[in-house]
Amino acid sequence: MYTSLLRRKTAGEALFDAVNTIGMLLVCFVTIYPIWYVLVNAFNEGQDAMRGGIYWWPRVVSLDNFQAVFNNPGIMLAMGVTVAKTVIGTPAHVFFTAMVAYAFSRRELVGRKIYMLLGTITMFFNGGLIPFYLLIRDLHMLDNFLVYIIPAMFNFFDLIIFLAFFREIPAGLEEAARIDGANDFSIFVRVVIPVSMPVIATIALFHGVYQWNDYFTGMIYINNMDLQPIQTYLYRVIALSSSNIMMAAMPGGITKSVTSQSIKLATMVVTTLPIVLVYPFLQKYFVKGMMIGSIKG
Repeated sequence: MYTSLLRRKTAGEALFDAVNTIGMLLVCFVTIYPIWYVLVNAFNEGQDAMRGGIYWWPRVVSLDNFQAVFNNPGIMLAMGVTVAKTVIGTPAHVFFTAMVAYAFSRRELVGRKIYMLLGTITMFFNGGLIPFYLLIRDLHMLDNFLVYIIPAMFNFFDLIIFLAFFREIPAGLEEAARIDGANDFSIFVRVVIPVSMPVIATIALFHGVYQWNDYFTGMIYINNMDLQPIQTYLYRVIALSSSNIMMAAMPGGITKSVTSQSIKLATMVVTTLPIVLVYPFLQKYFVKGMMIGSIKG
């Protein structure tokens, strides 16, 4: 048996492994290098970067690009809006979606199959942007911070993940709580939530990343610059050349070394770095929650 396990690979197996390795390395390079390129050029002096030829390391290291970014009060205000909507919107989404999923997991729920059918349809079809915009307008949520929170409180795909987990919770836990006099809401808060932390962490990661990266909501429903999130701000810097406005507000010593392109790159780094740093620490909960949902579902 040990001889068979330690046998040498055949030529075909060795070739297959080599092709797999080369392919994966190529995919990793194509994925990582654009990020590295932006980072390198963001830390390079703007005027020097205009000469080109910077691919792997900064040629003239400078922090002027980031100073230009942080000297603009708009980006710090936008960062605050993004942090606020992520911190508020993620728990609200997790709690509300989990509560609805718990109701769906109860077999005695009247019309449960109809609700599931209607919810499934919404995963593939929707009313479109214009009707949704009119709805947001009629609800008086245009130029309102709540537009980031209320419409995003429920997602049917996340409900399905919750539902697969809740259905596997032992019925004895809920029965014991009912004997002690707990109602449905008490059972949900005191019994279901504590034993569902892996799937809660998974959905929180899903929605937290969505809230941080969402630029479309601020672009469509928010005209007040004080309520725009950092990703919408980044969109305006890149697509609408707002970096020229940022340069106009810089002290004279800085404007000699930065360019509109270098400010754009530095802004990209500032807006994406926080979620990139946080994601690896949350990924283990994401993997655990998804595996539990797939096994028990």
